[in-house]
Formats: sequence, C-alpha cells, structure tokens
Amino acid sequence: MPATIAAIASCLGPAARRFDIDVLESCDSTNAVLLARAEAGAPSGTVVITREQTAGRGRRGRHWIASPGDSLAFSLLWRFAPGTAPAGLSLAVGLAVARAVATVGADNTALKWPNDILGNGRKLGGILIELVPGAPHAAVIGIGLNLQLPAAMPDDLRAVSAALCKPDAAIDENALYAVLLGELLTVLEAFAASGFAPMRDEWMARNAYADASVNLLTDFGAPRGGICRGVDVDGALLFEVDGRVERILSGEVSLRPA
Repeated sequence: MPATIAAIASCLGPAARRFDIDVLESCDSTNAVLLARAEAGAPSGTVVITREQTAGRGRRGRHWIASPGDSLAFSLLWRFAPGTAPAGLSLAVGLAVARAVATVGADNTALKWPNDILGNGRKLGGILIELVPGAPHAAVIGIGLNLQLPAAMPDDLRAVSAALCKPDAAIDENALYAVLLGELLTVLEAFAASGFAPMRDEWMARNAYADASVNLLTDFGAPRGGICRGVDVDGALLFEVDGRVERILSGEVSLRPA
C-alpha cells in the first residue's frame, strides 16, 4: 500500500504530532530537498518521503537506486540542542532502523560501521547523515531501504543486495514508515539526552563484523587489513592491526570482509 500522510499519521497515533510529513511523487534526493527546507527554517521532525528518487545519494558519492514499490526513501530533520556532538549518530540511527525492520520479520539484521543495514550479510539499506550548513546541531537523516530488488538493478549490485520482501510479496508501507519514525523518535530523544554511549552494547550485539578480519578502504591510500573490534562510546571504529587498536572516525572510509 503506497505511503500517504493520513495513513502514516493514523499508524503513528499520538506520536504523529511530533512529525511534519510530506510525501512526494518524485524528487532528485530527499536529503537535498530537506536540506533546503531546513535552511529555510523547517522545524525539527520534518519528514520528506518520496516514491521515486532520481538522484539519491549514498556515502562517498554513490548513487542510491529508489523506484516506486521497490524502495523506501525518506529523510528526517532533527534539531538537537546547540552544542550537541553528533558523534555516533549514524550508528544510533542504524539501531532504530534495525529495530523497526525486525517488526516485519527481518530479525537477522546486522549493522556495518558506519551506516549500512545488512540482511543475511547483504546490503538491505543505508543511512546518509548531513549537517545543516550553519547549524551543526541540526541533522538531515536520509534512509533508504530495499523492499524488492528492482528488475533494472545491475547483476553486480543484485549479488550483494538484500530486500525486506520476498519476490512479488506486498508490504504496508504506511505501517513500516510509522514504525521507522517511532523508533527514530525513541532513539533520537535518547541520543539527545545521553549520546551514543548507552546504545553501544546494543550496537555491538548487531555488529556484522564482530572480531572478524576486514579490509579498511579509503580514497586516500591502499586498503589496510585488520580485525574489527567494534566501536567505542563515541561511535569510532576500533580497528586492530598487529595487536594495536586504532580509533577510526567516521569519514571517507568503509569496511569490507577480508
């Protein structure tokens, strides 16, 4: 069932008053649309949902495919108190998404630092957080989830991607959006109060590469091999090389299994 404002609000119940939801037929990027609205003064809790995204962005300049019926694509604006440090925010958001998709049977969900949602070891969804220019305590949180794998998806991407639904199965998008927003509300309020530290243990329990050999990829040098030791209380990756553990801050780096 395609998303509508009224149906999502009905599923949210009293929590609906915390959000200002807009549903678009198509846009280039929900993050780009919401960043512009944020700079124009949009309130915290503003949500932009689109049925089709023509120029969706992922980390490191990647394109995120989103087509009607195959994907959920939305962005949420959240304004924290001035001075709030965003360290670990993408990991906290990942927990909210993992909790939400568990309600539709995706209970084998794992999280890959810093912002990927995995299902059976394949990419189910991704998170892109961008801070509002001039307001570093305000974040636009972009989330994409595969409902089905699009027919036009290239074979190389299909081989490493996962979907929430079995082929030709349907899902109530309105109920799923409501669960996602409800979990995000819970997590973001907790993050605003105490940061990522109290969520660390839950994230570690979902760490896709716990104590596994991994390669750390960067745009600025050759891949490095090491062991993933999880994350610290600030959300930094703990990367062990030759018995020494380094803190890797979220940036233009990514992990791959060795």
